[in-house]
Order: sequence, then structure tokens, then C-alpha cells
Amino acid sequence: MSKTYHSPFNIAVLAAGLGFFIDAFDLFLFNVYRIPSLKDLGLSGDDLRIAGEKLLAIQMAGMMIGGILSGIIADKKGRVTALFGSIILYSLCNIANGFVHDVNTYAIIRFLAGVGLAGELGAGITLVGESMSPEKRDTELFWLLH
Repeated sequence: MSKTYHSPFNIAVLAAGLGFFIDAFDLFLFNVYRIPSLKDLGLSGDDLRIAGEKLLAIQMAGMMIGGILSGIIADKKGRVTALFGSIILYSLCNIANGFVHDVNTYAIIRFLAGVGLAGELGAGITLVGESMSPEKRDTELFWLLH
């Protein structure tokens, strides 16, 4: 009896995968440009370090809260709504980042971007899991790992 291989890729997997890539890319770019952007705001020395650490901590807090909020929204409004809502949120926040003129506004925007980043990841993973039958998930996981 021959084994048939079913592709694990569908629209949910593609959307979640692209979303995860964008999440990782955003975090990478923020870490690369955090210091130069704070220097452009006129910070230096200890103020630069303190503000950079503050921004990173605030974004991580946003990600913690975003994971919880997106789960609640996904349960009440649906996974797709939560997924695309979070994508819109962090996309708008990343555009807004280009227009900040002070650290406090920067922090608020990075917090909201963190909410969107975590929301996309949680909703995307759940949507992928729900888009496949348990049998298909098990079979595809087996083929992906072997």
C-alpha cells in the first residue's frame, strides 16, 4: 500500500507563515534601527540606553497583552477577524513609527505594534490548526518531520 503525501499548505498556512515572517522582520528591524532612530530624536549617552530599553520592554508588554486580547477577540469575533485586525494594527503602527518626534509617542506606538504582532501570531497559529482535520494535522506533521 503506497503512502500519499498531502501538501500542508493552504491559505491559512500561507497567511500565518507570511504574518510570522513579517513579525520576525519587524522585530529584527526595530532592533537594528532602535538606536539610530533614538539618536535622530536627540538622545545620547545614558538617555539613549534607557530609552532603548524602555521601548523594548514596552513592546514586549504589548506582545503579552496582545496575545491575550487576540485570543479573546478570536473567540468572540472569529480567527480571521483577529488575524487581519492585528495585521492592520501593526501595519498602521509601523507607518506611524516613521512620524514620531518624541520618545513617549514612540513608546505608545511600539506598544500597539506589539499588541498587533502577538495578535497575528496567536490568531494565525490557531487558524492553521483549525483549518485542518486532526487526522490531516497528524499525517502532515509526520511527513514534515521525516
